[in-house]
Amino acid sequence: MNLAERIGLTALHRIDPETAHGLALKALKAGLVPVPGPITSPRLRTEIAGLHLPNPVGLAAGFDKNAEALAPLARAGFGFVEVGAVTPRPQPGNPRPRLFRLTRDRAVINRFGFNNEGMEAARDRLARRPRDAVIGLNLGANKDSADRMGDFAKVLACCGTYLDFATVNVSSPNTEKLRDLQGKAALLQLLHGVMAARDGLIRPVPVFLKIAPDLTEAELADVAEVARVTQVDAIIATNTTLTREGLKTKGAAAIQGGLSGAPLFELSTRVLARLSRLTDGKIPLIGVGGIASAEEAYAKICAGASAVQLYSAMVYQGLSLAADVARGLDRLLARDGFETVAQAVGCQREEWL
Repeated sequence: MNLAERIGLTALHRIDPETAHGLALKALKAGLVPVPGPITSPRLRTEIAGLHLPNPVGLAAGFDKNAEALAPLARAGFGFVEVGAVTPRPQPGNPRPRLFRLTRDRAVINRFGFNNEGMEAARDRLARRPRDAVIGLNLGANKDSADRMGDFAKVLACCGTYLDFATVNVSSPNTEKLRDLQGKAALLQLLHGVMAARDGLIRPVPVFLKIAPDLTEAELADVAEVARVTQVDAIIATNTTLTREGLKTKGAAAIQGGLSGAPLFELSTRVLARLSRLTDGKIPLIGVGGIASAEEAYAKICAGASAVQLYSAMVYQGLSLAADVARGLDRLLARDGFETVAQAVGCQREEWL
């Protein structure tokens, strides 16, 4: 992080978190935030679900909910970018305040509730996307929908032409009863519908499934089985958690919403390793949750992830974090004698079980 970025973050932390997030996005769109361009090397280049990534460090969904900043994000050092979540109809989300910084914990709690401008607005922006980037969309369901399962397929059918991958998000804790769709029967039905919509696209794209970190061993086993049966292309582990154990920030336990950032790292990595064992490495995994350094990204890969995503740590370390993590990951792979990312996947999985 350079001095200008440090000053900018200090200023943003003096104002309401959601307002600060909006200002950061506007600055990025206006070209006021320096971006490094693609970060890659022979060692960093990798493939997941048929997607060729310049590096395995992705942007998690939630930063750019409405696909507004695709061009600058594509040049910000990420190997792939996920935007959204997007629902069929626009919706305002939950009442403010709904985003909270936990500075002492290097964490964030959000209860946005899928606030977005709807699938048609996202589609129009995605149609103008940069073609040399890997861009995916997080699919969501409207809070008041009569057919939540159908909503996911509807968004994919609308936007799929302009995507490289799509993520089924049934793991957000901020839409009532959404996580119920992670149950085996419901998830099976939902994914069959999404896969049918995918197969109807002119150019079918990989479909990923994003899961919560709060699943039991039996629930994780069900997820792995459903993913195998429906031939999901990858699993993203994990979304935010409802747990509040060990937080230092006063009053944090009483704040409703999903917790992300540093406190999530160990929990999400252990879930990742368990899922790697359950799938026997046959379904690619994307590790997300608490990554704030190259060492933590490397730990996810060694626990079983073929690629990683980050977001919350940028609240404290800025957009330059993506490039820093990618470059650092290259050095760590070289240090340990790996010629490719793929060679390191799962090499220390047992340590997390």
